[in-house]
Amino acid sequence: MSLLTALITVVTTTTLSLLAALALTRFQFRGKRTFIVAVLVVQMIPAEALFISQYRMLDAWSLLNSVAGLSLLYVGGVLPFVTWMMRGYVDAVPEELEQAAMIDGCSRVGAFMRVTLPLLAPGLVATSVFSFLHSWNEYTLALIVLSRDSAVTLPLWLQSFQQGLRGSDWGGVMAASTIITIPVLILFMIVQNRMSAGLVSGAVKG
Repeated sequence: MSLLTALITVVTTTTLSLLAALALTRFQFRGKRTFIVAVLVVQMIPAEALFISQYRMLDAWSLLNSVAGLSLLYVGGVLPFVTWMMRGYVDAVPEELEQAAMIDGCSRVGAFMRVTLPLLAPGLVATSVFSFLHSWNEYTLALIVLSRDSAVTLPLWLQSFQQGLRGSDWGGVMAASTIITIPVLILFMIVQNRMSAGLVSGAVKG
């Protein structure tokens, strides 16, 4: 369940944050400054302040104890920050590159796909990794949304090794922690070069 939730969160947040960042950096529209301020304000709201409303919302939509419901909360929680990150990466790519491609005969979409999108690859990797780690390690929302009788995420499964007054199964805890960590290590080994490039490329913009 953790892997499926993480994949849904990564794909959704990466796509939406890229579109939002392009709108904020490449276009002028009414209410743009208000939207940017709203993105910042949403990040300041403590997650704990939303637990009751989030639970009632999922209950009304019959999404409790489901991958879709949990993924929806994860996307809503990480999307503002990822959008702000992606805005810095898009800002670092000169718009003149797209204009030059359009002069050479590309459409606006073609110029973006052939010129801008490859240059945004480090930023896409960095934001995807952040979204993945957020959903992979998240505990409190999963504890509230998922019941013990349904499929649970890996952090909730790790909690099952705590046996109350009888103590904890420390051998099981260490083994389970290793299992949870291995996919993250593999991911970082694959994307570490682009990850570091993405963190640096967006650091001076935004």
